[in-house]
Amino acid sequence: MSITVLVIFIITYIGIIFTRLPGINIGRPAAAFLGAVCLTLVGAVSFDEAIGLVDFNTLALLMGMMIVIAGLRANGFFALITERIASLANTRLQLLSAIVFLSGLGSAFLVNDAVVLLFTPIIIHICHSSKCNPLPYLIGEMLSANAGSVLTMTGNPQNMLIGMASGMSYSTFLLRMVPIAFGSMLLIIWVVKLLYRQEFSNKEPLIIKGNEGVYDLKKLYPMLVVFSLVVLGFFLGNRIGLSIPLVALGGSMLTFFVGRTKPEELLMKVDWVLLLFFGALFIVVGTVERAGLLDPLLSGNFFTETPSGLGMMHGISLVVPQLVSNVPYVMLVVPILKGCGSDLLWLALASASTLAGNATLLGAMANIIVVESAKREGVTIGTWEFMRAGLLITILSMLLSFITCLFYLYYMPLA
Repeated sequence: MSITVLVIFIITYIGIIFTRLPGINIGRPAAAFLGAVCLTLVGAVSFDEAIGLVDFNTLALLMGMMIVIAGLRANGFFALITERIASLANTRLQLLSAIVFLSGLGSAFLVNDAVVLLFTPIIIHICHSSKCNPLPYLIGEMLSANAGSVLTMTGNPQNMLIGMASGMSYSTFLLRMVPIAFGSMLLIIWVVKLLYRQEFSNKEPLIIKGNEGVYDLKKLYPMLVVFSLVVLGFFLGNRIGLSIPLVALGGSMLTFFVGRTKPEELLMKVDWVLLLFFGALFIVVGTVERAGLLDPLLSGNFFTETPSGLGMMHGISLVVPQLVSNVPYVMLVVPILKGCGSDLLWLALASASTLAGNATLLGAMANIIVVESAKREGVTIGTWEFMRAGLLITILSMLLSFITCLFYLYYMPLA
């Protein structure tokens, strides 16, 4: 049976790697789903056992945040952000800085995929209206959305997985990630400015005409209150006896009541395909673990809380996500780290697997979303155009992450 499980696992991950199998209309979610179903059909895991392998805490957190974000969007939150960007930017460098930090901080609390989906047309509109080249600003947005999402457990799907598996508090995770996230955003501004000298040598004041979207503060205030309560709940959850997923679900419930959008319309904004992808991967990886195929890694001290172990974590996390993307990679590493008992290794995994997404256009879903959204607006972002900035940022931010982890190891150990 172990051989059967291994074969199904390999075929499943081939489907994930290549997105579309040659001649077969199967993408990543479908490949994971078929893998989970096949493992059940061959008897490697019973249906009840398969359901038990699904981490519903992570799925609940994802779904809750998707509903809250949908409520913010429907009530004009991102139109408000557009206005703030326009008011903060009087020069091209200020515009880049505003985009980088707003995209980064937005991604930390609103999930990076949703942020770039909504910010991209806004940035293109601002650039066109102020006669700026949109490419450096869009590249800055992509890079900062990934880098900024490092900051919190709710910044991206892989961090949610790590947060639920590690049991670390929301505040501990955030505080330890501050130098990595903000340091990376500063590096992004410097690298983009360096690579696009001609754009930023223009010191003329920007004139931004209007913005996209309309918002009514009276309608938006209730949703801002809900969002603030959700973030506050993430920090205080342990003290008030509420888990992070339950806080997110509570926020989604309040969104149904105070939002001006029908609940069924908000539910239509939930990425059910992504949730299916996660659920199926939990079953596939869980079955592989149950079959003992991960035992050599689980018992071999593969990752250790040492400089060499942290270096290995960063090195592997740089390479493997380029093949399978960061979520499937993190799901494979989670069972290994559960036996290590090291919060520092969890932080290193979250940081390195996320920052690795900046290396290539295919390294993170947020990158693909920006490219496709920009294309619909008539702006083309080439592979090399992105990679010349992305690779440099990835190397620098990975180095920053590694040095920060070493500092924590020797001078600020986690309790």
